[in-house]
Amino acid sequence: MIRNRLKALWAEGKPTINGWLSIGNPFTAEIMAAQGYDSVTIDAQHGALDYSNVLPMFQAMRASGVVPMARVPWLEPGIIMKMLDAGAYGVICPMVNTPEQAAEFVSYLRYPPLGQRSFGPTRANFSAGANYAGEANDEILGFAMIETATAMRNLDAIAATPGLDGIYVGPADLTLSLAQGRLAPAFDREEPEMVEALRTIVAACKKHGIRAALHCGTPEYAARAIGWGFDMTTVGGDSRLLAAAAADSVKAFRTLTGARADAAPAGAKGGY
Repeated sequence: MIRNRLKALWAEGKPTINGWLSIGNPFTAEIMAAQGYDSVTIDAQHGALDYSNVLPMFQAMRASGVVPMARVPWLEPGIIMKMLDAGAYGVICPMVNTPEQAAEFVSYLRYPPLGQRSFGPTRANFSAGANYAGEANDEILGFAMIETATAMRNLDAIAATPGLDGIYVGPADLTLSLAQGRLAPAFDREEPEMVEALRTIVAACKKHGIRAALHCGTPEYAARAIGWGFDMTTVGGDSRLLAAAAADSVKAFRTLTGARADAAPAGAKGGY
């Protein structure tokens, strides 16, 4: 089986950068995968896509050699196993709030005797190389997302879950939950209480020998997170990068030509 490059990089003490795909399109996936990321994650939870998009996106990413990953919609065995069968080398599971849920998640990632994953790696048999059945348990990564006040209360027990490879922090949901709506959801938190929460998560991961990952909005914040001890950071994503580059291009044009900013067509600033 082809080795998981993330594991090799971490074993060498190197941090990794993860790309993010929310647009259900193989060409977008191919472009992002070719930009030098260590891994690229397809977002099947909040992304504008479903499983029928995921498979061809994984196929498009293959030539780059990037580590393919997926965030699943929820803690549900069927979709977790289908993502693995499609060729995912890592799965991120949202809203894991208890050690029992973390253990359940791990069980869906591993073949017996380590778990209850059903055997049928339809595409992975071809994309991952020989002896997938014998080596997948050692190469597949599982990240539980810490996103709520409940998860923070159970942080140590979640991080201690046997077979869990890491914790992935969703800062927007975590902020909403910890601040009880007092703070708006966003990446790159500067509030002391949120920075303390992030560093607490890193400490729990280090204590239990697992990896810590954080979703970031800028490379500058990601670099700070690596300094705090995070092993992997996601920086932006396809939709946000596309929007930012397009906005910068339009702004530069209007500045260079002296055109008024309000000359843009109505509704140009709308959208999520």
